[in-house]
Amino acid sequence: MTQPKSILITGVAGFIGRYVARYCSEQGWSVIGVDNSPHENAPIAYLSAYYYLKLPDTAFSTLLKEISPQVCIHCAGRASVGLSITDPVADFYTNTALTFEILNTLRLQVPHCRFIFLSSAAVYGNPNSLPVSENQSLAPLSPYGFHKLQCEQLCLEFAKVYGLPTASVRIFSAYGPGLRRQVIWDICQKAITQNSVRLQGTGQESRDFIHALDIAKALIVVANSAPMQGEAYNLASGTEVKISELANMVLDALEYEGAAQFDGILPIGIPLHWQADVSKLAALGFSASVPLKSGIKTFATWSRAELIGL
Repeated sequence: MTQPKSILITGVAGFIGRYVARYCSEQGWSVIGVDNSPHENAPIAYLSAYYYLKLPDTAFSTLLKEISPQVCIHCAGRASVGLSITDPVADFYTNTALTFEILNTLRLQVPHCRFIFLSSAAVYGNPNSLPVSENQSLAPLSPYGFHKLQCEQLCLEFAKVYGLPTASVRIFSAYGPGLRRQVIWDICQKAITQNSVRLQGTGQESRDFIHALDIAKALIVVANSAPMQGEAYNLASGTEVKISELANMVLDALEYEGAAQFDGILPIGIPLHWQADVSKLAALGFSASVPLKSGIKTFATWSRAELIGL
C-alpha cells in the first residue's frame, strides 16, 4: 500500500487552516496540524496528528525532523488590517518574523519540503488598473500589507539563495462559514441582531470574493503543480463585486426587509477596488467552483444559526 503524502499546516485551528485540513484529509493526505489552540478547538477529525505549539518554538525543529512533511502550508499569523495599524509590532512578529523562523527551520531540517505562504491582496494597495496581475507594482497601504510583502520577499530569498521550494498565494477576499469577521459577517450580524445595517464606506468600493473551500483546493493545486521558485499567485474568483451589490445579495439570502446604509467613511489602510487576474493560477489547473450567490446563502444560514440558534 502506498504511503499517503504528508502535509503540515500551521495555524490549523484558524479559519482557512480548518478548510485546508478537511480538504487535504478528504483527498487522502496525511495531515499534521500545528496551532496554539487547545485540542478541543482543533479540527482533530481531519488530522493524523496535532501539536500544540506557540510558534516560534524550538520543538518545531524536532517535529519537522520526525515527520519530514512533503508540503508545509503556513496559515498561522495575524490577519487584520485594523490591528496591524494599532499594534504593528505584534503584526510584524506574528507575520514577518515568524515566517522567517519557519523558513529557516525548514531549510535546516527538511530542505525539500514545498512551502506555501498565505499572502494577501493587501500587497497591491490601490491597483493601477483592474484586473490586477501578479506583475503589477506593489504598494501596500497598511502594516499588514507591508508585512505580507516582506514575507513574500523572504520566500523568494530562501528559494533563490537556499533552493527551498516556495510559493506565495495572494488571497483576495476570503469568506465562508466559520469566519466571524469582515464584511459578509458584519452584514449578517447587524441584520440579524440589530435589525439595521449600517456599513463603512460608500458601497461603491469593490472586492473579489473567494470561498475558503476554493482556497483549500487552490493551495493543493499549487502544492502539486507550481514550479516553487519563490513566485506569487493571485487567488480569487476573478469577479469584481461592489459592496452595495454584495449587501443586497446577503440581505436577500437572509430575507431581510430593508437596505444597507453606508457612512461614507473608509478606514485607513483599506483599498478602494479589487479584481484579480487569475490566469496564472488557472494555468496550473485551478478554477473557482463555489458561485458567490450560493456561497452567501450557505453563509447566511450558518450565521443565523450562530447568532440566534435557528
